[in-house]
Amino acid sequence: MDFSARKMEYPALSITGMAFPSFSPTLYTRQANNRVHRTSPLVSDSTGETVHSLGRACAVQFESVDIQEHLWPLTRSNEQIDAVLQGVKKNPGLVLYSLVEEDVRKLLDDGCREQGVPTVSVLDPIFAAFANHLGLHKRGLPGRQHVLDEEYFQRIDAMQFALAHDDGQGVYDIDEADVILTGVSRTSKSPTCIYLANRGVKAANVPYVPGISLPQELLALKGENSPLIVGLTKDPAQLVQIRRNRLRMIEEHADTDYVDLETVREEVSTARRFFNERNWPIIDVSRRSIEETAAAILQKMEQRQSNKDE
Repeated sequence: MDFSARKMEYPALSITGMAFPSFSPTLYTRQANNRVHRTSPLVSDSTGETVHSLGRACAVQFESVDIQEHLWPLTRSNEQIDAVLQGVKKNPGLVLYSLVEEDVRKLLDDGCREQGVPTVSVLDPIFAAFANHLGLHKRGLPGRQHVLDEEYFQRIDAMQFALAHDDGQGVYDIDEADVILTGVSRTSKSPTCIYLANRGVKAANVPYVPGISLPQELLALKGENSPLIVGLTKDPAQLVQIRRNRLRMIEEHADTDYVDLETVREEVSTARRFFNERNWPIIDVSRRSIEETAAAILQKMEQRQSNKDE
């Protein structure tokens, strides 16, 4: 059986599929650019999303250090742990794991201890807090957060909705959305909707194009029971740069109003006035990641729901 690992490098976050024999030598060297390179094996009995996210959240707090991760997902058997330990031996580093089965955890801890490699169970403090608060013991069943339950199918439904209502499509039933994003071109409407869909939120997006009216189906949405409509805006200079990069990708080199700074400034200003006239909340995404923009939208949705409940 071929147990493979995904290799992730910070800060570029390049991800490639790679089997153990292909691992490069351990990167415990200081480079000419004065950045320190370290290796961090990540082991999970599920998809690896949790341990990867926690590892990244911690790693980015250390400046001048590049962390190269080797991720082993779906690790649930002794045979798989043996393969992990072989990989750790070739690329030693702080081992982070999210394993819930005691026998599997012990095998990994013991094997790493023999190699003199430290291990951290990233979920143990949270398990302990929950157990103390609830007065219960954890079940120790891997992958429980990925069961095919109602919440799972809600996310799938939300994803299908986002794809069917991307870039102004499917406006005939846009009133079924939880949130609708609008904004000028290249304000990250589509990826934000996809991210929200993965959280179970039915999100649609409609582009704001100067001189072209938004769909009547959108403009007619009013009242506290209608979808939340959010306007996205961005710094004009950043928009121009992003749009130029986009045009280069599609090998379009002609200069047009699409990338003219003064025209884009007016476009952004007009869109903002339009949103303000309708009392739509506005989020400036200039210095926000997709995750941060989505978090701000979720916060506005929660505030709106709280106001309705009062």
